[in-house]
Amino acid sequence: MSKLRLRSRLLFSHLFVLLVGVIVLVITGKLSSPRFFVVHLQQLEGQGFNLRYVRTSLVDVFETTWNRGTFWSVIVGTTSAGLLSYVVAKRITKPLTQLEEITQKFATGHLDARMPTSEIPELNRLAASFNRMAASLENVENRRRELISDLTHELRTPLTIVRGNLEELEDGTLPPDPEIYHRLSQEMRRLERLVNDLQELSKAEAGYLPINLQPINVLPILEALVERFADQLLEVGPDLRLEAPAQLPPVYADRDRLQQVLVNLLGNALRHTATGEIVVRARTGTGYLWIALSDTGTGIPPEDLPHVFERFWRGESGGGTGTGIGLAISRRLVELQGGRIEVESELGQGSTFRFCLPLA
Repeated sequence: MSKLRLRSRLLFSHLFVLLVGVIVLVITGKLSSPRFFVVHLQQLEGQGFNLRYVRTSLVDVFETTWNRGTFWSVIVGTTSAGLLSYVVAKRITKPLTQLEEITQKFATGHLDARMPTSEIPELNRLAASFNRMAASLENVENRRRELISDLTHELRTPLTIVRGNLEELEDGTLPPDPEIYHRLSQEMRRLERLVNDLQELSKAEAGYLPINLQPINVLPILEALVERFADQLLEVGPDLRLEAPAQLPPVYADRDRLQQVLVNLLGNALRHTATGEIVVRARTGTGYLWIALSDTGTGIPPEDLPHVFERFWRGESGGGTGTGIGLAISRRLVELQGGRIEVESELGQGSTFRFCLPLA
C-alpha cells in the first residue's frame, strides 16, 4: 500500500470507507427492518385490521422488496461514490503532482517555474506560498550573479593596475619613485576594503559578528565623525554639519559598530552628494535615540527604496559605484544592537537614512 501513488491511496481509502458504510447499512437494515415492519403490522391489527392470515406473506414481500431495493441502491451508490472518489482524488493530487514536477525543475536550475492556481483553497494557499518562495529564491540568485559580476569588475581594476605597475617596475620601464608606491598602496587598500566588507557581511548574516553592548554617550562620537569628514571635504563639496541637543541620553550599543554604521551611511551620502549639504541629526524618541543623516544628493527612485538594505542589490542611480554591501552591513549591525534602520528619499532631492538605538 505504501508503494501506491497518492491518488490511488486516496481512492482506496474512500472506497474502504464506502464499503464499511454499506456493510453497516446492510447488516443494520437486515436485522432491524423486518422487526420494525412486524411491530407496525401488530399496531395495525390493534386498530381493527385483520392481518393474521396475510402477515407472513406481507413480511416475505417486504423482505424481498427491501433486498432488491438495497441491492440496486448499493450498486448505484457504490458506482457513483467510486466515480466521485476518483474525481476528488484526482483533483487533490493534481496540484501536488505539479508541485513535485516544479520542485524537480528547481533542482535542475529552472528557477522561473511557478505553481498554477488551484480551486482548493488550502492548495491555492500552498501554491501562493511556494510561488513567493520561488520568486524570492530567483531574486536572490539573480542578485548573487550580479554581485559576482560586480565583484569581478571591482577586483579586476585594482589587480590590473597593480600587475601592470609591477611588470613595468620589473622590466625597468617605470622608475621606482614614491608616487608609484603610493598608487600601489592605494589599490591594495581598495582591495583590502572590499575583502573586509565581504567578510563583515558574511559574519553579520551568519550571526558570528561580536557585539559588545554597553551604555555609551553618542554625542562625542557624532561630533568627532563630523569633524573628521569635514576636514576631508573640498571647498566645492557639500556642507557637513551636526544638529543635536547639548545633552543626549546614553544608549545601549557597541561603540565600534556604531561608528562603523555612521561611517558607512556618511560615506554613502558623500558619494551621492556633490553639492548642497549633509546634516547629521539626533533626537530622543520613546525608549530610543534616533540618528538621521540627510543629504541633498541624487536621491533614490521609489521602486528602489524597498531594496536599498538588501544584500546583493545595486540601484541604477548609484553611478556604477559600490557593490551593495555597505548598507546591508549597516542594517544588520543596527539590528544586532536592538534597533532598526529606515530610509526616505525623493529622486533628485536627496535622501534621509535614520536608525534608532535603545536608551540605556
